[in-house]
Amino acid sequence: MLAPIPEPKPGDLIEIFRPMYRHWAIYVGDGYVIHLAPPSEIAGAGAASIMSALTDKAIVKKELLCHVAGKDKYQVNNKHDEEYTPLPLSKIIQRAERLVGQEVLYRLTSENCEHFVNELRYGVPRSDQVRDAVKAVGIAGVGLAALGLVGVMLSRNKKQKQ
Repeated sequence: MLAPIPEPKPGDLIEIFRPMYRHWAIYVGDGYVIHLAPPSEIAGAGAASIMSALTDKAIVKKELLCHVAGKDKYQVNNKHDEEYTPLPLSKIIQRAERLVGQEVLYRLTSENCEHFVNELRYGVPRSDQVRDAVKAVGIAGVGLAALGLVGVMLSRNKKQKQ
């Protein structure tokens, strides 16, 4: 039997499991989260779109967690609490609320929803999704380069035998 999802507390980071990526929001109480959404998203439509990757702007929205998550699973994930001390709760909430309705710069690799919520909670803009993707691409690149090198060596070896 699955453990029940713990009730988020104000200031908690909420990780929402979208197909292909994770969306992040910060819980501010009474069922509401603050998160980044694409400017084209219909108010109250909830689910943040992967389409935000195609624009350089986002809107800071305050919406009910159940609307933002939609049918996707979510969890409280304050994963950096051991590395960084969370800012005082009043400061987290105040900073988040002050940004609601503002259009902000959005860059998938440096200013995305995960950077946004980590900046609010810890004062450190950080995205492990981006770091992990860069690592994966780097590892894949090294693997492809190694395969290419092996191919060249085998080709040379074959030519030398002829």
